[in-house]
Formats: sequence, structure tokens, C-alpha cells
Amino acid sequence: MSELVTGEAVALELRPARLPSRALAVLIDLTVVMVVYIAVTIAVVAASASLDDAAQVALSIAVFLLVLVGGPIAVETLSHGRSLGKLAVGLRVVRDDGGPIRFRHALVRGAIGVVEILLTFGVVACIASLVSARGRRLGDVFAGTLVVRERIPVAPSGFVPPPPFWLAGRFSELDLSAVPDGLWLAIRQYLTRMHQLDPQVGLAMAEQLASDLATRTGAPAPRDVPPGAYLAAVVQERQARESRRAFGNATAGAGPSPAVGPGRGAGTQGGHAYPGARPAAPSSPPPLSEEPSAGPRSTVPPEGRPASGFVPPA
Repeated sequence: MSELVTGEAVALELRPARLPSRALAVLIDLTVVMVVYIAVTIAVVAASASLDDAAQVALSIAVFLLVLVGGPIAVETLSHGRSLGKLAVGLRVVRDDGGPIRFRHALVRGAIGVVEILLTFGVVACIASLVSARGRRLGDVFAGTLVVRERIPVAPSGFVPPPPFWLAGRFSELDLSAVPDGLWLAIRQYLTRMHQLDPQVGLAMAEQLASDLATRTGAPAPRDVPPGAYLAAVVQERQARESRRAFGNATAGAGPSPAVGPGRGAGTQGGHAYPGARPAAPSSPPPLSEEPSAGPRSTVPPEGRPASGFVPPA
């Protein structure tokens, strides 16, 4: 991940393309260009068979410059950095500040590319790309450009895990009016990605967010609640209040309460473990009950023994 800063001081996180993907894109582009160059050369030679040798040499140089040099420059300029090979691999050429390239950027890249790709069979471009921290070849360095990845696999996100069942309604008295939208967004992003973070990093982030949230609400975060579960419970309380405002009290808090199964304790809910939660103690087995007898208990005493302490007179 590469962080670029635009002229408006906005930080952009881009993924620079590495050598394998760039080499595949260049190979596709060269294959297409060479096919076009051979076809055009054959057509020009057939059309200029009656000309002298000097004219044929001049036409050959013109075809080389127009097809092998001018063709890629025109394609990158018109497509804003997406040639056929880059489009197939999912790459794009952008400026150092993340903006689209223009003709001068494509011209510098194409002119230097003739030397470092065509004349040296790509050896110079490979060495420069391996040495560069962002995988740039010499044409990118002089043109002020960067090849980035456009198609990035997106991890499933957006699901906010529910809080533990025993926190339902505990924060109904909190004043959430002073919590800014930026903090809500940060909390939601943390909750949706907390299982992808390192446990120590996730716990530190949860504690920091919980501290910021407690400062905004004016109530300290409870010590007996893990910070991640505290954040999830407050987010659920906010969603419940928004539901009440939008749909009325009939739909607020709707939905069945999640069942509590074995092994779910203070830090888990529906299989979601929160950082900093203590493992739940194993539940003790229920006491054994007496097995009922097959029939009613008999009150007749054994023979020769009275039923009670009363002894009848002889």
C-alpha cells in the first residue's frame, strides 16, 4: 500500500503494481503492437515496391515510429493510462498525485520505453522496477507517473456484530447527541473489521474508541464490559433510537433475542468474540434428581412393626 498526498493535502492509499502483473500487461501490449506492426509493414512494402531503396527505408522508419512508438502513446493518452494489456490485468497509469495522465506523461513514458523495453528486451525496465520501492521503471520516474492496481479483491464487510445479550438496554440513558459522525464511522469500521486485526492492535483500538465515545457521552465506559462489546452495544442503541424516530416504537428493538448457548459469555454473542473479553466459565451440570418410584409409596409398616410411635394397649 502506497500513500500519496494530492495538492489538496488528501492522502490516497494506492496499490502499486508489481513486476509480474506489469510484465504480463507489457507482454500483451507488445503482442498486439507487433501483430499490427507486421501487418502494416507488409502492406507498406507491397504498396511501395516500385519506389527506390531510400524511400522504402524512410517508410520503414516512419512505420516503426508511428506503430511501435506513437501507437502506445496515443492509446495511453486516449484511455487515460489503460492500454489493452493493463485493462486485461487490471492496471492503470496515474500521476504521482493520483490524477489521470496526459499526453506529455504518455510521451515521456513511450519515448523512454523504446530504450528500456524494446532495445534492451525489457532488461533495464525489469531491473528498475525491482529496485524501485513502488515498482516504477525509468519511464515512470521521468514522467512522474505510477502504475497502480485497479481491481482489488474486496473482503466481505459491512456486517456489524451484535452485542452480548446481557447488554441489551443497558445504555438506553446515554446522551449520544454530542457524538460526531466521524466517530460513529470509525467505530463501525472497527466493528466490521475487528476479526481481521491483530488481537493486541484490535484491543488497543477498541480501548481508544471506547475512551473517545465515553468522553463524548459524558459517562465513563463500564469496567466490567469489554471495550468492543461496549462499542457494539452503544451502536445498537443508536440504531434503535433511529428506528424509533423513523418508524415509531412498534419497530424499535424488533427481532428475536439471540439464544444463549454453551460457551457464550460476557465477550461473545452469536459466535463473535470481542477483544479483551474473558472466556466464559463452563456451566456446571444440573443436579441429579431422584428417580421417581414406579408407584405410590406404601404407608403400611412391615409386619411386627408399628406405623408410628403409638403402641396400642394390650
